[in-house]
Amino acid sequence: MATEKQRRRRAKEKRHAYDLVEIDEEGNERVVTSSALRSSEPAKSKAKSSSAKSSSAQGGRPARGGRGTPQPPSWNRVLKRGALFSPAFFAIIYILGGKQTSVVAALINAIFLVGVFIPFSYFLDGLMWRQYVKRNPGAAKR
Repeated sequence: MATEKQRRRRAKEKRHAYDLVEIDEEGNERVVTSSALRSSEPAKSKAKSSSAKSSSAQGGRPARGGRGTPQPPSWNRVLKRGALFSPAFFAIIYILGGKQTSVVAALINAIFLVGVFIPFSYFLDGLMWRQYVKRNPGAAKR
């Protein structure tokens, strides 16, 4: 049995009268019948999925769960990320260190960890950006 949310959606879809149209080579709109739609369903679903992937990769709306287009690497962004993660690094080191870890030792370890994290994060940003530009050659010119 359908949930109440599903029943509301179905009722909403039935309230609106609309026609499915197809644009031919000359630019004329042609109403598509339900029988024609059913016969060409598998071919359209594959084309639609590939066009959705390309539109999300080209900087359109990100795919479901996606993060959008990557940005070129920036030290400013990486330093902000390091500042955001440094308290978390300190807290994790201090908590997991147990009673034998002092605050000074946890702070020194956290500074060392942030010192490794920042260049590594810049390297990963650059790697992601290069992969994005390789897949989308026009993206670097934006």
